Amino acid sequence: LLLLSRVMRLLAFLALPSVLAFLPSPSPPMLSLLRRAGHPASSAFRRPLSLRSLATNPDIEEAAKPAEVVLPTNEHDEDLLKIRHSTAHVMAMAVQRLFPTAQVTIGPWITNGFYYDFYLPEALEGGEALSEDDFKMIKKEMDKIIKEDLPIVREEVTRSEAKRRIETLNEPFKLEILDSIPEGPPITLYSMGTGPDAWWDLCAGPHVESTGMLPKKAIQLESVAGAYWRGDESREQLTRVYATAWHTPEQLKAYKKMREEAKKRDHRVLGKKLDLFSIQEDAGGGLVFWHPKGAKIRTAIEDYWRSTHVKNGYDIVYTPHVANLDLWKTSGHFDFYKEGMFDQMDVEGTDYQIKPMNCPFHCLMYSSTLRSYRDLPLRWGELGTVYRYERSGTLHGLMRVRGFTQDDAHIFCLPEQLEDEIVQVCDLTEEILSKFGFNSYEINLSTRPSKSVGSDEIWDSATTALEGALKRKGWEYTVDEGGGAFYGPKIDVKIKDAIGRTWQCSTVQCDFNLPERFDLSYKSSEGSMERPIMVHRAIFGSIERFFGILVENCAGDFPLWLAPTQLRLLPVTESVMDYCHSIKAKAESLGVRCEVDSGSERLPKQIRNAEQRDKVPVMAVVGVAEMEAGTLAARKKGVGDVGTFGADELLGLIRE
Repeated sequence: LLLLSRVMRLLAFLALPSVLAFLPSPSPPMLSLLRRAGHPASSAFRRPLSLRSLATNPDIEEAAKPAEVVLPTNEHDEDLLKIRHSTAHVMAMAVQRLFPTAQVTIGPWITNGFYYDFYLPEALEGGEALSEDDFKMIKKEMDKIIKEDLPIVREEVTRSEAKRRIETLNEPFKLEILDSIPEGPPITLYSMGTGPDAWWDLCAGPHVESTGMLPKKAIQLESVAGAYWRGDESREQLTRVYATAWHTPEQLKAYKKMREEAKKRDHRVLGKKLDLFSIQEDAGGGLVFWHPKGAKIRTAIEDYWRSTHVKNGYDIVYTPHVANLDLWKTSGHFDFYKEGMFDQMDVEGTDYQIKPMNCPFHCLMYSSTLRSYRDLPLRWGELGTVYRYERSGTLHGLMRVRGFTQDDAHIFCLPEQLEDEIVQVCDLTEEILSKFGFNSYEINLSTRPSKSVGSDEIWDSATTALEGALKRKGWEYTVDEGGGAFYGPKIDVKIKDAIGRTWQCSTVQCDFNLPERFDLSYKSSEGSMERPIMVHRAIFGSIERFFGILVENCAGDFPLWLAPTQLRLLPVTESVMDYCHSIKAKAESLGVRCEVDSGSERLPKQIRNAEQRDKVPVMAVVGVAEMEAGTLAARKKGVGDVGTFGADELLGLIRE
């Protein structure tokens, strides 16, 4: 039996190609140490340990491989947009066939599909409600409509004619939608079918030519949720049906696979499981509580952000959390964003406003002294916490909250400096995002909208500077004509995560509005007073949202430099606890985040808890032999034993 056991171990060893590099002799002293410590892998060879081998996680690297099927997006595939828009209408038609009293409201496309909101008066009165149990029946009716190959026809009508038709249908929500459409262009309708059985809705399009063009095997109903009309809790309660549609069944299959993986990576689930953060409803929705482990990660993120910005010529500033309401009137926020701001507070008879943005504060700081052209550019960065009112129904984990910290920065520069400054912002964005493992981007350049402030000359100059910066970076980009803010053109950066999803993250925006409102100026080389160009930019967007994206990207397996616990010591016996705590103290003095297992479990359970439950990247088994020799028997998550090291040596590697 002993001989057979040895043969089986040899065969298993030879079957592992990754171990062939370590075929030279095992270290006898280490084998002795491991055996004396009761280490379960006492037959392991000593393997060379490097910074890269400690800092990388093979599980993450495997997950980060691009998806086999590249899924198209609404922004870059107009045919997909047509499919989803038309499928939404088919779904609404099917629901109204099956639920005759249902009234339709809105049915927009969203990132991975679309939804439609229905008002079901019978359900509110205790009657039958639409639920996911009805999906099979609804999908069957949708397939029937697709098979009927009904023509989808665009029609332009006058506002009065549209109103007449809506009143005939007794669809009051459509009347509200009609009233919200600006005067001017004719009203467009899209109808499916002909005659009295035709179904139609107010719609701008685009659509496919007939229902028969829809790929019924690439369509799936997904979920039901509650909603309020216009997002107002005081209005009617609606039933929202989410669905998705793609070109092919293969794309639908790839999307479903991505969706299942996304469920496993849900930052709300992992945040609770790993004890990173919480939303305490007793304190109010949308307010984030950072637990010790999450706070350690956040601190590492912020420390890196600050040091990288200082290295790139930024000054770090801090501003108050509240200000006199007059400031927000001067900036225009009170006029344009009042609905997104919390109510004011009375302070000695004066209204104060908790800040929704940081930029007015930076404008005040700029105007606090006379500036010369020689002073520019000024680059000011702030991790500033802001507060914005969001309806409770829109809150979602860390992705949409009421209090969050923007990684805000503002640049005040001369017009001729703008392009160089934008290039530097793009360089900095690339440097920071790549540090967190995001190396694939989608870039959009948004140009002047129909309503804007500023002269044609300054808009053309700023847009040319943004285009020039993108070309100098060699970044491919899409132009969103008319998609800029009213105060200036902008660049938006979407990052792609490990399972192929894109997230809006970084933004660079020129602003011609605030310098005018705050009368910002500098003295030019000719002695005249001129307006500076102001650039808003954020790389993370907000710490909270970026943290949520990061958790889902790495599935909670943080890289070594970010892990809340970088090293966990696993004591084999109670007698080594003092040694473990001395190592922990030394680690903390070096800035290594280290903790000691309580030792109440057997060693295999300690290892499983560290690797699988707590996702600790590096562990060290500590027995009597390690204590006597002043060493640590190291393990790497996902790899196993990597050798025995002097305590200082291992801590030095982790610190690097």
